[in-house]
Amino acid sequence: MGRRKKQIKTKQEITWKEIKRQKVLIIWSAFFVIYGFIFYYLPLGGWIMAFQNYKPKDGLFHSKFIGLEKFAFLFSDAAFLRVIRNTLAMGTINLVTSFVMAILFAILLNEVKNVVGKKLVQTISYLPHFLSWIIVTGILHDALSSTGIVNEMLQKLGLISSQINFFAHESYFWPIVAFANLWKETGWNAIIYLAAITAIDPSLYEAASIDGAGRWAKIRYITLPSIKPTIMILLLMNVGNVLNAGFEVQYILGNGLVQKVSQTIDIYVLNWGISQNDYSLGTAAGIFKSAVSIVLIIIANRLAKRSGEESLF
Repeated sequence: MGRRKKQIKTKQEITWKEIKRQKVLIIWSAFFVIYGFIFYYLPLGGWIMAFQNYKPKDGLFHSKFIGLEKFAFLFSDAAFLRVIRNTLAMGTINLVTSFVMAILFAILLNEVKNVVGKKLVQTISYLPHFLSWIIVTGILHDALSSTGIVNEMLQKLGLISSQINFFAHESYFWPIVAFANLWKETGWNAIIYLAAITAIDPSLYEAASIDGAGRWAKIRYITLPSIKPTIMILLLMNVGNVLNAGFEVQYILGNGLVQKVSQTIDIYVLNWGISQNDYSLGTAAGIFKSAVSIVLIIIANRLAKRSGEESLF
């Protein structure tokens, strides 16, 4: 019994010594935990508005409870169903194009042998990430306008006979949004894949060269299998962001002519929650978006587990 007490006392002493040694790290960690609780978890209490006929003057505790009435209205509203379609479509397009292009860009950049040229291209490629969407959409609007550089080039090449108003046709809107995301984020998204490629043992490439493998064979049998765990983890994380198709691009570039394909859940929440002061309906739409994202992550994670791939949990 005395020996057991001595062991417990020794463990406690070691624990306190470790806490004292790591006190700076613990203090900083506490700040982040408090920050996360205040700005990420505490606001979840506002979700109760989705089940109330919320009025600002009555507050959360005195507004009338109406149950699932707002959710019933959402799924009976044709505009919301169209918004779900738009959000899923743009989110899926953005996921596939940006995910694939980031991997391809990282692999191609890794094949560049000139170190100076490689660093220059990499730096230029991720600079658009730091531009605000206001600037990006402004550049897009100027380039794709009736008198923009795209129309001028197409006319000079003889591909079109008259100018095209790209923002007046619904069929062009989703590709424009996908291109905007590609141009802005491909370089930045490729950084983590470049880091994973850098961690590959160079002796594997040397052995492949001795066996007569070319560049394509090395990419296929060494590079891609080596970065596969990184690809799977990032894919699982990005699946949950499918419904985060965007707000700024669609809101700024959208207009009455393409409204049927440009509206997303975020814009719907803005229109109802802020413009029309129906905070309950806006909150209900936000809860639906969060719930679908969680379900998508769980499904993707289980599929990855069953296939023997890397999983999040």
